[in-house]
Amino acid sequence: MQLSILQISIIAVTIAIALGGGIYAARSVHSAEGFSLGGRSAGVPMVAGTIAGTCIGGGATVGTAQLAGTVGLSAWWFTIGTGLALGIFFSAVASCLPGIAILAALTGLPSWAAALALTVLVACYGFFGGLKSAGVGGMIKAAILWGSLFIAGILAWRAISGDAALSAALPAFPWFSLIGNGVQNALVSVFSLLVGVLCTQSYIQAIFSASNPRTASIGAFTAALITIPVGLPCALIGMYMHVAHPEVAPLLALPAYLLTEAPAVLGSIAMGGILLSLVGSIAGLSLGIGTMLTRGIFTKVFHVEGASAELRLSRIVVLGVILAACAFSLANEGSQVLFWNYLSMALRGGGIFLPLTVAVFRPHAVSARVALMSMILSTLTAVVAAAMHTSVSPLFIGLGVSVITLLLGLFGGHHDDDDEQPVMVED
Repeated sequence: MQLSILQISIIAVTIAIALGGGIYAARSVHSAEGFSLGGRSAGVPMVAGTIAGTCIGGGATVGTAQLAGTVGLSAWWFTIGTGLALGIFFSAVASCLPGIAILAALTGLPSWAAALALTVLVACYGFFGGLKSAGVGGMIKAAILWGSLFIAGILAWRAISGDAALSAALPAFPWFSLIGNGVQNALVSVFSLLVGVLCTQSYIQAIFSASNPRTASIGAFTAALITIPVGLPCALIGMYMHVAHPEVAPLLALPAYLLTEAPAVLGSIAMGGILLSLVGSIAGLSLGIGTMLTRGIFTKVFHVEGASAELRLSRIVVLGVILAACAFSLANEGSQVLFWNYLSMALRGGGIFLPLTVAVFRPHAVSARVALMSMILSTLTAVVAAAMHTSVSPLFIGLGVSVITLLLGLFGGHHDDDDEQPVMVED
């Protein structure tokens, strides 16, 4: 894809606006709590921007367009399920994969150099300001994507419906049916996303960053309303490119359409938004992983004390997670983007969903030891099931093991006592 000076300029300005907003917001971050929770003072736009900015990543945009070229409109289930629920490492990988591919295609850089450039963009987006930068950048990104992608999607739909040959190549079923890929696949997709998103650290942090429960609730619903529709224009574009330009690699279907089929200004703005969606998703998910590792492990192992020291450690860990995600993506170039998203949801949901639910609603029902055992066994089982490509989703296998373990703990007398702390959700 050869870009004109106009296209390059518009893409650069679009990205600079969002990155500049995030860096500006970072000025007020001086502690680990400000970095990970935004000082617990976020309003509805910040909460919604943080959640939507993390949700709308490579899977919701490029991955949806990629899958739509194979299964049609049922690829939309990813953003529908994500919105109704309101990834972790593998979800970051799912945004790194298209990010590296797109930057390499646009600039001609080798994959490793494109991965390094992506790391720099992600660091600028969320490294300095943490949740505040992610929230501000997410709001800007959502506005850009909503406006540009829907116009591009309408243009793709008009092209399909106005061309008899294209319409004939895309019959109503299965291409324009949400169950065109099978009812079972649709249900598994939605359930995986519901379970996976509900126990994702990044989204929980966004909720806890709100100034009060009402703000958190409205922010979550607003994020859902932003996220759900985004997949529709991406799916339409993916289907159009499948029949109009089958020579284009599915992973590059969306960017190719925006830069070669859409009007130059519109396509360039949307392309900048797509890059921001990848960068923002990686930043938000990496922040969640970094927070867990920092607060749950490294501060205790290395005896880190003091706000500035913990903030410095948080930033180092988040940067390490970003680099690890990019390295893993380089080792798995060419793979299906949504595969990693769904695998991430399955591993998280199978291992964490039920223990987390018990911890929230019945914190003394089972001991911390039993809850930990449930998480370990169910996650390992889900990993083995995914590696063996079992006919049953790894999510359901993991949840089954989790249910059995928790029931044994519940009826076997392994409850919290005076000497053992209950399982709590760290906020």
